Amino acid sequence: MDAGRSYGDPCGVARSLDVVGERWALLVVRELLLGPKRFADLRAGLGSVSANVLSQRLRELEGHGIVERRELGPPLRVHVYELTPWGRELEPVLLHFGRWGSRAPRPEGGRLGIDSMMLSIMAAHSAGGGPPDDQVYEIRVDDETFTAETVDGRLRLRRANADGPAATATTDAATLGAIISGEATVAAAVSDNALVLTGSPEAVQHLTALLTAAG
Repeated sequence: MDAGRSYGDPCGVARSLDVVGERWALLVVRELLLGPKRFADLRAGLGSVSANVLSQRLRELEGHGIVERRELGPPLRVHVYELTPWGRELEPVLLHFGRWGSRAPRPEGGRLGIDSMMLSIMAAHSAGGGPPDDQVYEIRVDDETFTAETVDGRLRLRRANADGPAATATTDAATLGAIISGEATVAAAVSDNALVLTGSPEAVQHLTALLTAAG
């Protein structure tokens, strides 16, 4: 840490801010909580961040041991960024921070990204109440696919295809955002074919509860 940009305070809060307190840093971590991403995908998820600023934040987070860069094997030959074990420890902090910030005024015209929607669902179940331990669900939003399951009593979402999901939800970002915000109901989205739910009635009921708890 550049001494000119450090708080120079031994308090753990100040030292945390020395590491992740720069503008965009925690949002980069947010974008990586559900799995690795390429640079272009990170920038798309962050909206208005410039390529130069994002590159700088990634270098800083790598230097602090929060993020690491690795190359995917052939045939892709592309680089992705992912959280280190220490970086993943920020998950409960960000989930709580998200719940706390949800009471602040919402910016005009702001768009909730798909990752933010998934994290709001996780935050709503951070104290428990996710699906049964023996069930795995799949949530498909536009071209993104997420697995939802309960791990150690807490809901866990990650960017991956589910293996034999008990229930599946297929929708688009606008519809999911409307359901999470309470602007639309699951029943109305299903009736309009904007949301497709498959699985046993009991599993679909559990999955519906996941989607609506974040509102």
